[in-house]
Amino acid sequence: MREFIVEADGGSRGNPGPAGYGAVVIDAVTGQTLAEAAEYIGVATNNVAEYRGLLAGLRAAHELDPTATVHVRMDSKLVIEQMSGRWKIKHPDMKPLAFEAAAVFPASQVTYEWIPREQNKHADRLANEAMDAGRRGEQWSPAASTAELAAADARAARAARAAAEAEPSGPPGDAAAGAARARAALAEGPASTAPGKAEADVRAARTVAAPSSGWAPADMGAPATFVLLRHGETPLTPQKRFSGSGGTDPALSDVGRDQAERVGAALARRGTIQAVVASPLARTRETAGIVAARLGLDVSVDDGLRETDFGAWEGLTFGEVRERHPDDLNAWLADPEARPTGGGESFAATATRIAATRDKLIAAYAGRTVLLVTHVTPIKTFVRLALGAPPESLFRMELSAASLSAVAYYADGNASVRLFNDTSHLRA
Repeated sequence: MREFIVEADGGSRGNPGPAGYGAVVIDAVTGQTLAEAAEYIGVATNNVAEYRGLLAGLRAAHELDPTATVHVRMDSKLVIEQMSGRWKIKHPDMKPLAFEAAAVFPASQVTYEWIPREQNKHADRLANEAMDAGRRGEQWSPAASTAELAAADARAARAARAAAEAEPSGPPGDAAAGAARARAALAEGPASTAPGKAEADVRAARTVAAPSSGWAPADMGAPATFVLLRHGETPLTPQKRFSGSGGTDPALSDVGRDQAERVGAALARRGTIQAVVASPLARTRETAGIVAARLGLDVSVDDGLRETDFGAWEGLTFGEVRERHPDDLNAWLADPEARPTGGGESFAATATRIAATRDKLIAAYAGRTVLLVTHVTPIKTFVRLALGAPPESLFRMELSAASLSAVAYYADGNASVRLFNDTSHLRA
């Protein structure tokens, strides 16, 4: 079953006055915007406009998949409490709208959550665009909308402000310091200009941005989305032993098989995966087989998704490697070109392999959502390359067994990291 997030809002300039609503449907797994709706509705109250936004959002989600589960997020306490059944609906204008909204999906498929207004920027922008269009004697047009753009910019600005509050530390060239400076520079751009110019400048920046920027204009079409699954636990995982492509190739433990079953159940509920591709190693093929069986899909194997070869370190803990091969370990930690003892694979070589595999899979699965069942280093490398982060960032990511991450790749080469190290399905 697929899982959607519906964010909705409505507004009235006068209350009652000229009113409009906005709604957006989001894929709960990837964060991708699936549908937008907005309309100028004439003279109405804020609450009526908010209910109209809710109704439009639910209907848009229903058109996409009537069997989906839907989580509604709105900044209207009134609508959320009334639709949750905790408050009575007394106003005669809202009763029929609430009744219609409740009838779109079975009650068991819909949940409601109040959020602060600042977290509902996307729907708010759509509602204001609809009211602006009404003032001009027009109706809202998706082609002229900048709502998704504005919501992304607001999230980027908030992240930049949060980063600026914490002074980055570290030696020259430190990744955290560089990222903080980049975010701060990004936030200083559109915020200092008039709205029209800001939107034009951001569109221009997205046109010329480097492929690792993660920005993509709305006309790029559906991205190729890679949902990255680390395999379930093996007997070596809890002991934190090096386990690459040159070792014993362990199978899953009982815990690992249970983790794979939980991943499969979660992804089956969401219903977004269209293909499954796995590394050739035993633990990934076994994980992929369990998940694919729940999804009703076949498993393809791609050698490019294999784990790094850790040479003579295979099967050892980090402490054992430090004790036996201290010089080689220090070189490996400092230089992505360095190989593990015994002629293993460097991180630089792994990155080259993953980049080639990524490009091949993007071409093969353009516009589709694909589950890639792979390992720690490949997943971290997919994320690092998408972010344009330095090689040392690999040591700053924590990746749990059977965790999910996601990266979307657009037609112009831009990438967007949508999820990282999600293990919520293992706690269900």
